Amino acid sequence: MTLVAAAMLLAACSKDIQNSDAVKQGVLDYLQQRKAETGLDMSSMQVDVVSVSFDKDQARATVMFRPKNTEAAAGMQMQYTLDRKGGKWVVARHNESGPNPHGAGGMQGMPQGHPAMPGGEGQLPAGHPPVSPKQ
Repeated sequence: MTLVAAAMLLAACSKDIQNSDAVKQGVLDYLQQRKAETGLDMSSMQVDVVSVSFDKDQARATVMFRPKNTEAAAGMQMQYTLDRKGGKWVVARHNESGPNPHGAGGMQGMPQGHPAMPGGEGQLPAGHPPVSPKQ
């Protein structure tokens, strides 16, 4: 192997992914893989990495989601832990942080008549992921 080839191989293996853009891409990849499950159309969402910290091969990020063309306060934040897999970040786990759009009690916190409640009436707002009642 030539010196140039060895240098190129080393550069490819040590790709610097310790940045917000790489973390954001890892979260977007994760959500795209789960699109059939979540029903989320990420093309209609503004996704911002609010904060991120790195510890060796792990990243912890706070990510803000909101519909495009709305105020930042109209969204929700999620906490993600990502593991480095080769040259990219892969979501290991996540937790919701901040206000729950359905109230602190989840399904129990929803008002009577909410479309997601058993016997609820009406339609979910445009872009809202499908909701099935917990049994």
